[in-house]
Amino acid sequence: MSKAFTKEDDALPERSGRRRTASGLPPGALNYMTSAGARRLRTELATLSQQDSESAADLAAILASATIVEPPVVPPEGAVFGARVTLEDASGGARSFRIVGVDEAPLEADAVTWTSPVGRALLGAEPGQRVKLPDESRSCKVLRVDY
Repeated sequence: MSKAFTKEDDALPERSGRRRTASGLPPGALNYMTSAGARRLRTELATLSQQDSESAADLAAILASATIVEPPVVPPEGAVFGARVTLEDASGGARSFRIVGVDEAPLEADAVTWTSPVGRALLGAEPGQRVKLPDESRSCKVLRVDY
């Protein structure tokens, strides 16, 4: 058999050795967090620290990796990280979503992460504009963007 048809390297490729962050984000990705979310997690950390739990160490690592994003001084025209976007769906009902970081999303019922399909659809949305959410068959109208 010709050498052209044989494998020269039978070894499996090596992993880079880079591990996912405490937030589960890929290596190198920034862990954005709103200032309100960071305050809530610091309060939770203070409570967990009294119990000396492993959860406290995990939460401390998450907070240490966070890039805190303050609300804009002058609200932009479109939705950015930290915005609450109110939509009107096809049936005329209003729904509200807040665009937050991956670690603070469980803290609010209407929160969506900036990395989620819904969060990505809302980023940049302006009042009056129509956006298509991944779970909707029709587009929704943006009623308000608040900070």
